[in-house]
Amino acid sequence: MLVVAIVGGLTAVYAAIIGVAQNDIKKVLAYSTVSQLGYMFLAAGAGAYAAAIFHVFTHAFFKACLFLGSGSVIHAMGGEQDMRKMGGLKKHMPTTYWTFLVATLALAGIPIFAGFFSKDEILAKAFGAGVGNLGGYANVYYVLWGLGVAGAFLTAFYMFRAVYMTFHGEFRGTEEQAHHLHESPASMTVPLVLL
Repeated sequence: MLVVAIVGGLTAVYAAIIGVAQNDIKKVLAYSTVSQLGYMFLAAGAGAYAAAIFHVFTHAFFKACLFLGSGSVIHAMGGEQDMRKMGGLKKHMPTTYWTFLVATLALAGIPIFAGFFSKDEILAKAFGAGVGNLGGYANVYYVLWGLGVAGAFLTAFYMFRAVYMTFHGEFRGTEEQAHHLHESPASMTVPLVLL
């Protein structure tokens, strides 16, 4: 169990660090998924099986919304995935923006959103595993709790970076891309709203 928790904690932080360095919107989300899987294994290794399954469930909804939102952005950008060539899309894609932002708040673990409850439960159980472990491994669980907290902060950082680079500031794409910017059709935005 301890090995599973260690692998999960290290994976959560390592993948989050890689996510910070990505400029491709889909790669940010892909490394985020790896990081969240690390969180789930951290929970399982700490004996918090229900919390791990709860995070699988909450994560499925907000990550699906984020991937579909990134698809909406890529559609509007004519296939461009590099966030360095985006910016200012909020005014052109309000539905995509607001749904992407809400899903980001959930993934970042902001209170009242689903991700907060599942991440909080995982962190509480990891810390509790340290408190309840009198076999000499208590300090390891405290370190794992610290890795979980670090992973949560890194997640918030790379996701709000993605929101800012994609939707805020000035548009950094080509003139042709700027001319074709538009909100996606209802077939793409309705699933975003539902998620």
